[in-house]
Amino acid sequence: MGFIAGEYDVAVIGAGHAGCEAALASARLGMKTVVFAINLDSIANMPCNPNIGGTAKGHLVREIDALGGEMGKNTDKTFIQSKILNSAKGPAVFSLRAQVDRRMYQIEMKNTLEKQENLDIKQAEIVEIISEEVEGKKVVKGVKTHTGSEYKCKVIIVATGTFLKGRIIIGDVSYSGGPDGLFPANKLSDSLRELGIELLRFKTGTPARINKRSIDFSKMEEQPGDERIVPFSFETGEIEKEQVSCYLTYTNSETHRIIKENLHRSPLYSGVIEGIGPRYCPSIEDKIVRFKDKESHQVFVEPMGLNTQEMYLQGMSTSLPEDVQIEMIKTLPGLENASVMRSAYAIEYDCIDSTQLKLSLELQNVEGLFFAGQVNGTSGYEEAAAQGIIAGINAAMKIKGKEPLILDRSQAYIGVLIDDIVTKGTREPYRMMTSRSEYRLLLRQDNADLRLTPIGYKIGLISEERYRKFEEKRRLIDEEIERVKKVNIPPSEKVNKFLKSKGSTTIKTGVKLADLLRRPELDYDSLEEIDEGRPSLSYEVREQVSISVKYEGYIKRQLEQVEQFKKLEGRKLDKNINYDEIKGLRLEARQKLNKIKPESVGQASRISGVSPADISVLLVYLEQKRRG
Repeated sequence: MGFIAGEYDVAVIGAGHAGCEAALASARLGMKTVVFAINLDSIANMPCNPNIGGTAKGHLVREIDALGGEMGKNTDKTFIQSKILNSAKGPAVFSLRAQVDRRMYQIEMKNTLEKQENLDIKQAEIVEIISEEVEGKKVVKGVKTHTGSEYKCKVIIVATGTFLKGRIIIGDVSYSGGPDGLFPANKLSDSLRELGIELLRFKTGTPARINKRSIDFSKMEEQPGDERIVPFSFETGEIEKEQVSCYLTYTNSETHRIIKENLHRSPLYSGVIEGIGPRYCPSIEDKIVRFKDKESHQVFVEPMGLNTQEMYLQGMSTSLPEDVQIEMIKTLPGLENASVMRSAYAIEYDCIDSTQLKLSLELQNVEGLFFAGQVNGTSGYEEAAAQGIIAGINAAMKIKGKEPLILDRSQAYIGVLIDDIVTKGTREPYRMMTSRSEYRLLLRQDNADLRLTPIGYKIGLISEERYRKFEEKRRLIDEEIERVKKVNIPPSEKVNKFLKSKGSTTIKTGVKLADLLRRPELDYDSLEEIDEGRPSLSYEVREQVSISVKYEGYIKRQLEQVEQFKKLEGRKLDKNINYDEIKGLRLEARQKLNKIKPESVGQASRISGVSPADISVLLVYLEQKRRG
């Protein structure tokens, strides 16, 4: 080691959404932690959309909060509009989304880090990971900055986002750069390669920003927030806040004509962009090419904050040249006189092949080296933060000599996310969606605390006081479910008049309140009219009672499926198995199993290239081994 500038338990490289959660979790679990950012003003930056949550992403934020993370709390402090998406569908896909004041979000999160005990923040670019060979395995020892300073540490969490060898592309212009005009991290990739880590090249992009003064909102559809504000954090009380509107406009045949005529100038199609882009967040030119018959595409005009005139064009991501960008933006209703403040751009960056990780997010071949966020090939602030809190927890567990926290697919969307990227890998930026979860009726955003708060408490990230309140909430839910199942509603003029008013069949004999609640046209709150002995309960408790009773049959069926799933997850696999020695396994299965080193038969069954026949061979092998 050269000049030793400090000694820590955990060093976190990068202070984006993954780095913030990782550093806070590690420090709160008693680890002496340091977090590095190329620029301290970029802590918790939102280089793309100024919102948190959305379909499936809202679930992740609530799960982070239930474990004791910060993203939900910070969003509740700084949001300017709140909405539940998919509210016309079932509760499994309800998703909370908040428009935030981008600068306030950063300021609040940076201040939270600054005030955190056991946590130091440093402005520096990390250029090298220092390791040693110990008993034939590489073990991390520290990090080196661009100024030559070295920091000793026991565990490193790499959360570099899109900074590794970042390259900004606008039309035929490209230059080395990080997101939002920041410097890229050009040297760390080489250090990772020297450690034997396989890197991939991905791409993402962001739309232009428009000056609000130049927009005619009268030609757009106003999109206000919800009347009832649902907080992200289970600790946040009722919120009363003046909300800011977003607006909706559409592309048209003229927009599409301009894009089609300039496709030859798009780096996406001319071969300038080598990285693979996100399938579920395509650029506008990609949409026009892929969805030829669509006459228009939605474009949401969203405020970047309360103290700025910058507006964000959600759905208009592009890497077309600046002149084409301006021309096509001006074809949108309300944007005829748009003044572009920041041009849209694509960014290419290095990330790792995530199948090199364990489910704890530690690298298989380097002891003490964890990865979290977009560097693992995921997209989105929420996916990053979810990995960050798990990496931070597991860094602390490793130092304490405890078992890592591994959430499985039946426990959390976080479990689905990590299992997907580690077991299957990803060849494009991975985005969380409700359809990725096979147990989504159990993994709802409303019950994230019931699923995960006991885990957060056991780990040490949930306070005694918060846990006591949680236990009380759980008790009230259980008691009310029991009551609803026991209460008998006798037929009466009042009852039948109520049922008729709701379009529901009248009753001739007594009916259990629970059976009425299961009727699609009735809900728990409306039944108060005929439920005389009802206790006064909070919205959160009422919501759980309503969903638990109404969907009881479906929930029971999913719980039975989870039982089957747990059996295969419970069949653990030794990390030292040489799959080449197992007769009957196909060549592809042997190669994949040796590379990924699954932790259970369940995980092995989800590896692409491993067939049900291979799993049968594996089960026979395990049984023979057990018999000795």
